[in-house]
Amino acid sequence: MYISFFPLGLVFMVEIVKSGGWLMLPIILCAIIAMGIILERFWTLQQKRVIPEDLTSKVWGWVKKDQLDQKQIQTLHQGSALGQILAAGLINRDRDRVVLKDAIEDTGRHVVHELERYLETLGTVAAVTPLLGLLGTVIGMVNVFSAITTHGVGNPTVLAGGIAQALITTAAGLTVAIPALIGYRYYRSRVDTLVVDMEKEAIKLVEALHRRNERDSQGKGKGKRDKDDA
Repeated sequence: MYISFFPLGLVFMVEIVKSGGWLMLPIILCAIIAMGIILERFWTLQQKRVIPEDLTSKVWGWVKKDQLDQKQIQTLHQGSALGQILAAGLINRDRDRVVLKDAIEDTGRHVVHELERYLETLGTVAAVTPLLGLLGTVIGMVNVFSAITTHGVGNPTVLAGGIAQALITTAAGLTVAIPALIGYRYYRSRVDTLVVDMEKEAIKLVEALHRRNERDSQGKGKGKRDKDDA
């Protein structure tokens, strides 16, 4: 039963595509692109892949214990989006607060760009596919009126092809556009939330490193004064 049903369903889908005309090809291509982007962003924008749990606390523990080296910073940079930002701060941890903050902000802009990758393409698909469906509707109605001019209105079969093309392309365009628009809006909101969370984690590291540098500076200044008094 299932074996015979599958070919029938496939044939039915092929007939629908044929009835929709050549505009079904770009609509199907848009559907493939949208599905690929939605699945790829679903995998990439997971919380554990962007902001691993307790990563900032672990990094600060390494700083306090003086366990950081270049290899560890490189591993941190390659591990996650937040890791890239924290690594930029750690590379400049002994420098002035302004330099430290600028380095983190510069890296943050690159990270946000990576998080937003393909989202504009997804938004374009959501905007274009209804227009392709509308274009198919217009072409279908033109074919209907051409058929009326040639054969009159007495034969509904002659009109059916244009009407089918008009309806199928519109339905196909909306079927692709609606999930694409939902995915675009969702991932836009998701990226904004992740960016805010990364900013909070980066600020924690900046403040902690700044306090550490101030303590070190005060300790060095006090030691120098004691040496001069002696």
